[in-house]
Amino acid sequence: MALDDDLGRLLKVVGGRPMAVLVGAGLSTDSGIPDYRSPGRPPRAPIQHREFVQQVSARRRYWARSYVGWPHIAAARPNGGHAALSALEEVGAVRGLISQNVDGLHGQAGSRRVVELHGALARVRCLGCGAVERRATLQERLSRLNCSWEAGGAARPDGDAELLRAAEESFVVADCLMCGGVLKPDVVFFGDNVLPSTLAEAWRIFEEGAVLLVVGSSLTVWSGYRFVKRAAEQGRPVVIVNLGPTRGDGLATLKLEVPLGVLLPRLEEVHRAGMV
Repeated sequence: MALDDDLGRLLKVVGGRPMAVLVGAGLSTDSGIPDYRSPGRPPRAPIQHREFVQQVSARRRYWARSYVGWPHIAAARPNGGHAALSALEEVGAVRGLISQNVDGLHGQAGSRRVVELHGALARVRCLGCGAVERRATLQERLSRLNCSWEAGGAARPDGDAELLRAAEESFVVADCLMCGGVLKPDVVFFGDNVLPSTLAEAWRIFEEGAVLLVVGSSLTVWSGYRFVKRAAEQGRPVVIVNLGPTRGDGLATLKLEVPLGVLLPRLEEVHRAGMV
């Protein structure tokens, strides 16, 4: 009954109008990928862009952790929430997704119009020549370079892990195959900016949605919060579905604390049935 009440409130705000959807890490938790700010989760200091670019030790630390964490990301599969968003796009209820996630699960689920604000872990880019390499291929090279290296660790967001410092310091980092330059995951680290072309496409999706639906994001970082702020300034309805408080709660037309793996499939069902 509570779910039906929440769904009814959401449908009342949406009113059959098309939605632009802003997605955060909370959508991928049902796929086994940890998020950043779930209730009870300890704070995590993210890697900084300048630190990665300027410090060899920072790059070694990142790639050692990524080497351990990548198989977990690579094995993750879309959950019911991803599938529901793909289906909602298919029936025209969703114009597109503006995703803060880097796990690539939207594409696997069949979503066609997805802007990955923060890039994708499945790609690696050289900071020197710009050459792109598949992350899976790099993992094979790292395995050969570190065949006697052993370390265990718990999976964390963004495909890395918590390791002992000694293990991090002994890890051998791979260079670019084309020019020998520094390799970086093709993602936006903290302190870096979203590419203008990526942001422009995100705004196009935003403009096509009469309602902004936010799912699984605390909206702590500006890259996502800006969309909620503009929607509120324009008088565009904002619906936030997230377990726990968000930075945008005060701007929301409606805030729901409902598991996404439950609500989104039900939202798809009512659209499929023509009940909106």
